[in-house]
Amino acid sequence: MALGVWISLLAYFALMIGIGVYAWRKSTASSEEYMLGGRNLSPAVAALSAGASDMSGWLLLGLPGALYAAGLVEAWIGIGLFVGALVNWIVVAPRLREQTERYDNALTIPQFLANRFPSRAAALRIVSAIIIVVFFSVYTASGLVAGGKLFSSAFGDLINSDSFSDYSIGIWLTLGIVMIYTVIGGFLAVSLTDFVQGIIMMLALIVMPLVVLYGAGGGGFDQAGETLGAVDPDFLSLTKGLTFFGFLSAVTWGLGYFGQPHIIVRFMAVRSVREVPVARNIGMTWMFISLVGAVSLGILGRAYAVRNDLPVDDPETIFIILSNLLFHPLITGFLFAALLAAIMSTISSQLLVSSSSLTEDFYRLFLNKQAGDRELVTVGRISVILVGLVAAFIAGDPDSQVLGLVANAWAGFGAAFGPLIILSLTWDRMTGSGAVAGLIGGAATVIVWITLGWNGSFLGGPGIYEIIPGFIVAWAAIYFVSRATASSGEFRPAPGARGTAAR
Repeated sequence: MALGVWISLLAYFALMIGIGVYAWRKSTASSEEYMLGGRNLSPAVAALSAGASDMSGWLLLGLPGALYAAGLVEAWIGIGLFVGALVNWIVVAPRLREQTERYDNALTIPQFLANRFPSRAAALRIVSAIIIVVFFSVYTASGLVAGGKLFSSAFGDLINSDSFSDYSIGIWLTLGIVMIYTVIGGFLAVSLTDFVQGIIMMLALIVMPLVVLYGAGGGGFDQAGETLGAVDPDFLSLTKGLTFFGFLSAVTWGLGYFGQPHIIVRFMAVRSVREVPVARNIGMTWMFISLVGAVSLGILGRAYAVRNDLPVDDPETIFIILSNLLFHPLITGFLFAALLAAIMSTISSQLLVSSSSLTEDFYRLFLNKQAGDRELVTVGRISVILVGLVAAFIAGDPDSQVLGLVANAWAGFGAAFGPLIILSLTWDRMTGSGAVAGLIGGAATVIVWITLGWNGSFLGGPGIYEIIPGFIVAWAAIYFVSRATASSGEFRPAPGARGTAAR
């Protein structure tokens, strides 16, 4: 591999570790600082941190790969995500920022739910923490798979022995760097690195499609259109082969936003409720540019590969292949850093949220209720390492698909926590029993749906994305169980709550 690529990658690694050291020196003295940055994130940092931790390697591998293989019809996933993210910023962000602080300064989502519904506090903290750790282990594994694919595709046979492969080296190197700055610097380090990584990702997704389109072998829009038309006359159609259930499964990815702990925890950390709209505008602009870039990369990458007889065995590696082929080694290294940024920004956020739940909702709840800040920070760091090792074990199969792993974990969180978060913030008649019912019902439905294979084929037809039945079951369970238990006095209206939906 060219020296220039190594120079760019090593500079990127050094920058991430340097940010971790800066955050360690600035803000890791208390558990609130380590887990939530002292609730002092600027709008720009909160917005790009939420976006970067959301998109992961899926943005540069999974989504372009899906569009490369199937055409523009796969863009409905991105459209659904954009709408879901916008509604999440409008409905959830300001309320969650306000209410988590008012409810005894909750530092984690399980802690907020426990404070919101004290009659079922223990059950909510235990069940939600279990769901977070289990699904985040799978979700984190998807990022490590992306890291493994980067090294196996980009670096060829750099290391080839009976014990190690480029894929496994990629997994452990990715995890190792993330662990260093996450363990050292906590939430502030994760948020600041996410901010930098978000900028790198966006720049890469602007530069790459333009070079593919107008660089050597690109041919411009007209040539790309003719090439894709020869491949498939409907390649650029948004409705090619689209069924009702297929459309529904694509756009309902947006429902997952309301229940992603690693995303909505950024809302809890913004400096003030007044700054949420500014953060929203920054975040949605970043997301629009990045999604358009990823869609363009998949479509234009297919045209380039066909025109230049470029072999692409795995569509999810088109970004890596084009980075190696079209750019100077220093720029290639920057583009690989962008991919690593997408991967690492999500992994670090997921590790920290899992660590926070293990610390606050297991260790502090059951093992040492009197634990001090220094002890809790230490336990949090140990938890980061443990969850990372479990995820590395799950990611061991090099045939794993990034998009498939992300889809399963995304649905699990969206169904389990989505309706629960929305209604807990907006419906003051919700009860603790309803919250537990929704949490269990949503997660269980997703797991059963995947186990039965109904996300692949349902009643002899196309599959239905598991978030749809999971979200419906969770919402219904919360509503009907809350109605049935309303007379028990379980509900606890939020101090100053503004929402009264579903009365």
